[in-house]
Amino acid sequence: MVALAAVALVGLTGCDGPDPNNLETYYDDPASSATQQPVRTPEVQVPAPKAAPVTPAAPDPGPLAERALLTDRDVVEEGVQRGSDAVSGCLSDEVSATSRTASWRYPSGSVLRHRVAAYPDRPGADVLANAQCAGHQVEIPAQAGVDRQGAWCDGKTCTVLLAKGALVSGLTVSASTEARAIDAAKRLLPAMTAKLTAPASQP
Repeated sequence: MVALAAVALVGLTGCDGPDPNNLETYYDDPASSATQQPVRTPEVQVPAPKAAPVTPAAPDPGPLAERALLTDRDVVEEGVQRGSDAVSGCLSDEVSATSRTASWRYPSGSVLRHRVAAYPDRPGADVLANAQCAGHQVEIPAQAGVDRQGAWCDGKTCTVLLAKGALVSGLTVSASTEARAIDAAKRLLPAMTAKLTAPASQP
């Protein structure tokens, strides 16, 4: 009887432990659950978008052409009076973004015309190099500070062209003879060059 009681007691005591066939109690580890840390997603630095480069606005060619145009004061020694501003001479049909024109008339009836054209998309020297001017080329004194120059006479009309930067300055004189026309153009060359090559800050 004593032996049977001991066996029974042992059997009851064994029932109090975890059942190895019970999956819920077999995998439930309180110690490992308590120490498990949450998984953190690494932070990714997103680069800030770069601002688009700012392109400075191109200067308005209108004031540049206006500054290079001869005025009444520049031609006062020629004894001329204001006339029609109709364009004539070499490059008169050339299209430009901006141009300014002035015209005067001599007492003899001869005509003096000046036109300054701006070409913001190409150098004025290229425009002058490709100019198809009627008549024959004539020699004129070299002008300091200009990029290119040229002169042509067609009958009694002579045209002088000077290029600087985006500007082309053209002076056309129609006189009673070719000699008078080219002489008048040569007299006005220094004034044309001074206006064309003047610094931007100078009025």
